[in-house]
Amino acid sequence: MENLISLWQSTGIYNFTAGQAFMMLVGFLLLFLAIKKGFEPLLLLPIGFGAILSNIPVAGISEEGGLLYFLYYGIKLGIFPLLIFMGVGAMTDFGPMLANPKTLLLGAAAQFGIFAALIGALALNAIPGLEFSLKDAAAIGIIGGADGPTAIYVASKMAPDLLGAIAVAAYSYMALVPLIQPPIMRALTTEAERKIEMQQLRHVSKTEKILFPLTLLILSILLLPSATPLVGMFALGNLMNACGVVDRLSQTAQNELINIVTIFLGLAVGSKLSAEAFLQVKTLGILALGAIAFAIGTASGVMMAKLMNRFSDTPINPLIGAAGVSAVPMAARVANKIGLESNPHNFLLMHAMGPNVAGVIGSAVAAGVLLSLIK
Repeated sequence: MENLISLWQSTGIYNFTAGQAFMMLVGFLLLFLAIKKGFEPLLLLPIGFGAILSNIPVAGISEEGGLLYFLYYGIKLGIFPLLIFMGVGAMTDFGPMLANPKTLLLGAAAQFGIFAALIGALALNAIPGLEFSLKDAAAIGIIGGADGPTAIYVASKMAPDLLGAIAVAAYSYMALVPLIQPPIMRALTTEAERKIEMQQLRHVSKTEKILFPLTLLILSILLLPSATPLVGMFALGNLMNACGVVDRLSQTAQNELINIVTIFLGLAVGSKLSAEAFLQVKTLGILALGAIAFAIGTASGVMMAKLMNRFSDTPINPLIGAAGVSAVPMAARVANKIGLESNPHNFLLMHAMGPNVAGVIGSAVAAGVLLSLIK
């Protein structure tokens, strides 16, 4: 009889708490969004599965000594986000941005959501039960850049206790780009503006593509050293792709390496979705601020494009401003899709890729600024 009681007390059914059951449902929801809806499946699937594993009672897979506990060191030490940045750099073509350097301004404008969310997080301290430090607010603000690796990197340095909520918010809003951005884009533009056709981009030479990541690295070293870990790994990946002499390394960074790291990073993030760490009032505040930051980033990019169009000798379709957030290439595809709805002959994808890749640089620079100013 004692053996039966002991066996019963060791089962998951006996040890389950309501919080663990709820967080496992959240994990299954993330799996549904990844598999059924196709929302950022490469990350939502391992994050969702990691959330399920971390909430299994008694198993201890995310506790000290468990697999997910050790995988989390890759985030805690800043290794996984930096390796992913290298892979993203290897997959990025700066040609559209170099062909139209003005799009750098759109990538910069879209980062306004980061600083709006930072101020919003501090304002939420007026609500009983919410208390965000300046470091917490800075980490939350990075969600507005729609750049998952950057958000994780900054959160691991500034607010490790909020990492789970920040990571889920960042990647969730990246996945929901096709749902969040179109209403904002339509509300801020007229039918005539959405029909604007842009001139064909000039050819960008191989030399320009090689010099750009090197120039970017040097500027980062000289002006913003705190951003160099992110910018440097991004520049390395991009240089491997642009130079054309290390194709094997470039392909590895784009495929095998980034795929392996993505699995580990997703599981490690999921390990922070345990009930005791995630089910807090703060989490709701982070999710709300993330949505607001992303919306503001989208809107500020569109408004900057409208302003630039007024003073530009060549037409600029304001829709490409929404691609200034760092969700590559989803935001650019959304801009192209909305443009085609108004004008079937209006292909904006390559034009939108300019501000899209500029947004990656912008979010890394914003992260460096925050890391430098907030100690």
